[in-house]
Amino acid sequence: VGARPGPPAKAGDVPPGGTVGPGNKVLFGGVMITGADDKQVVRRATGPSIPSSQVTNSLADPVLELHDSTGAIVATNDNWKDLSAANQTVLTDNNLAPTNDLESALVKTLAPGHYTAIVRGADDSTGVALVEAYDLDNGSTNSKLANISTRSNVTTGDGVMIGGFIVGGGGLSTTIIRGLGPSLADQGVSGFLADPVLELHDADGNVIDSNDNWMDNPNMQQISDANLAPTHRKEAALYEILHAGMYTAVLS
Repeated sequence: VGARPGPPAKAGDVPPGGTVGPGNKVLFGGVMITGADDKQVVRRATGPSIPSSQVTNSLADPVLELHDSTGAIVATNDNWKDLSAANQTVLTDNNLAPTNDLESALVKTLAPGHYTAIVRGADDSTGVALVEAYDLDNGSTNSKLANISTRSNVTTGDGVMIGGFIVGGGGLSTTIIRGLGPSLADQGVSGFLADPVLELHDADGNVIDSNDNWMDNPNMQQISDANLAPTHRKEAALYEILHAGMYTAVLS
């Protein structure tokens, strides 16, 4: 999910990735827009353009849906070049046009609230995809992207879930990253990950921090004070103060 780098420091440009399967095994990418103003946002679903050096089974034809907090579909797109000429220009002018014609994108001005992007494969196809969100306002509005979340299937080997983000601006950003699994059962999710393990990597791929069970984290009190303590002891969480830069969370 993403925002353009710029003051003050904030999370942005986050491309969470995961495996898309048939039926309900889709990739979810949620964001919350906080503040008082509407925000122009780009959502993208990419697959074919993921380098083969990173994955060998990318999703060939992603389909993107955007839902509001009631579950209603706000917009949908299969191939980004089916968008209006004006929206294609927005993507191109912001260097966000997908590099493959089968990839999907949406350009929307959204009121504050919760939104979820759902990525599925055309004709129930399967593979690894990225779901992304970009903030086009560059800090010019009284609103921001917050509480970024992704839900996907986690398997072995390359089947981990990946969430990248950029901390923009020149200051520090206090960030909490969580890896949830058992508590999804309370939301009626079957096949949840029983014991998630979370790693945070820097732009060079170095592991900055890791956690298996959140109550073993030396910063567990800060996580709890922020009202973000996972509800299950086997879930993972990290509390980090990060400099501007690119980071990747890996959930296995």
